[in-house]
Amino acid sequence: MFRIRKVTDDIYPMNKHAVEQVMDIMRQRFSAVDEEKILLIPEQLRNPLKYQFRSILLVADNFNGNVRGFALLFHAPDLDFCYLDYIATHKEQITSGVGGALYERCREEAIMLKSCGIFMECLPDDPLLCPELDIAQQNAIRLKFYERYGARPIINTLYETPVNPTDNCAPFLVFDPLESRQLPKAKTAQKIVTAILRRKYSDYCPEEYISRVVNSFQDDPVVLRDYHYVKHPDANHVDPAAISHEIKNTKNSHGKSKSNVFLSVNNEHAIHHVKEVGYVEAPVRISAIMKSLEGSGIFTKIEVEKFSEKHIRAVHSNDLVDFLKKSEVNFPKGNSVYPYVFPIRNINRRPKDVSVLPGYFCIDTFTPIHHNVWKAASRAVDCALSCANKLIAHNGLAYALVRPPGHHAESNVFGGFCYLNSAAVAAGYLSKLGKVAILDIDYHHGNGQQDIFYRRKDVLTISIHGHPSTTYPYFCGFRNEKGEGDGLGFNINYPFQEGISALDYRLILAEALKQIENFKPTYLVICLGLDTAKGDPTGTLSFAPKDFEKNGRMIGSLGIPTLVVQEGGYLSRTLGVNALNFFKGLRDAHK
Repeated sequence: MFRIRKVTDDIYPMNKHAVEQVMDIMRQRFSAVDEEKILLIPEQLRNPLKYQFRSILLVADNFNGNVRGFALLFHAPDLDFCYLDYIATHKEQITSGVGGALYERCREEAIMLKSCGIFMECLPDDPLLCPELDIAQQNAIRLKFYERYGARPIINTLYETPVNPTDNCAPFLVFDPLESRQLPKAKTAQKIVTAILRRKYSDYCPEEYISRVVNSFQDDPVVLRDYHYVKHPDANHVDPAAISHEIKNTKNSHGKSKSNVFLSVNNEHAIHHVKEVGYVEAPVRISAIMKSLEGSGIFTKIEVEKFSEKHIRAVHSNDLVDFLKKSEVNFPKGNSVYPYVFPIRNINRRPKDVSVLPGYFCIDTFTPIHHNVWKAASRAVDCALSCANKLIAHNGLAYALVRPPGHHAESNVFGGFCYLNSAAVAAGYLSKLGKVAILDIDYHHGNGQQDIFYRRKDVLTISIHGHPSTTYPYFCGFRNEKGEGDGLGFNINYPFQEGISALDYRLILAEALKQIENFKPTYLVICLGLDTAKGDPTGTLSFAPKDFEKNGRMIGSLGIPTLVVQEGGYLSRTLGVNALNFFKGLRDAHK
């Protein structure tokens, strides 16, 4: 199992580790490359102006951060082309499809950048140009691989002329026209070849050599070599089994192609069912939303993967995690235990009576513990992390449709129907790759994220919520709570008075979005509460479907890779239509 993600720097720990592994693979696979050039990769990522290319490093790694392969793609925005510098897998890689998945992702990236195509160098398979038979056969395998995508050597030029007459195996210049199938005109090709030779080989290719090679591009447009290995040259076919992912596209009302929203659903949520009068956090919430999402054509459902417990323990205390895990043993099936004694917390005075213990870890009287709490809550976390991996690999949008919710779960305590903070776990996971902003738009304060990240500056936490003087959880969510230590200034609360209008709410939302823009996060996590809807039993606002669409559109306009985690919302008859409208706005505006 692997994912493909974009590495933009070597600053954050996971990115630094990935870059180090990429350089090791370079040493394994390209022994002829100077060590100095390998060591340039971090600087190429950080300083595109110096190297006149924007470097795009794509890595195929597993969830432990072990890199199985990589592709280094250069983008020249001034000439609208991409150049594939290196693509390779680890020498111990035995899983099929890594190379194909990496190249497919390169093509997606080039298409997104509106490039005319991907140029690359491939050593020749022609025995006249490469007299060593074994090497020529290996070159043929590579050229066959690219031919499956329609990429072939440009012919009738002097590009494969050695710089030094004594050299052998000078490379072909191969071109992949991508989806357009259009070939560059002669003048365009000359400009691109000039850029490739001067920007990549200025210390190796004399100016006279560059001029001679560039002037040899006279075909208008350029001509590609006939297919040598593919039987159907007009079919740009790729075996789907070799590709590890697929992004389905649909058209919006303006005819612009938009990527679907990745959707993960907690298929084990129903085991968390408290069958008591007035307990509104019920399984019907998920089915009500799914009923509206299915058939909308804007979601791509993904498999939920199982993740290590370490990601939960990274944001929640071991005591809380261990207590929740033991719920299956400590609390018999079919019996919910509500907290009823709340000791002033003292780590040296932890209750021994199991029936009293919930009050040590809970902040209210209406969030029960029962036999299946851990199974349901940890599965919700897996859903959020599965979506996070999709963002890492593809950017775009993802939706973790889960219950139980999580945003009231703090580092040491649970409450408010919440046991594990799925959004916070996902944010912590993503923060290894860059800054993360969490925006909580549930009617109630996101006290969980505030507590967990209160002393950190790499995760910005913002909550728009009912004023704590009248709204759960009552004791936090005030404006003067701004973080501590390194986190000072990175926690922002926007409490509002009961019954404000949808327009006034959007004015607050606009201010919150400005704060996020100024923070410049790599990822955005939304805690989506639908309890701001008209008639919700836990809120006082009156949002209609159109209001959710407008709010989604405002958030989507940021264009940041965004993970949405479902939190509150308890009026089942409107949950689906409100959720769907939110995502329509989010997706339509997302760039």
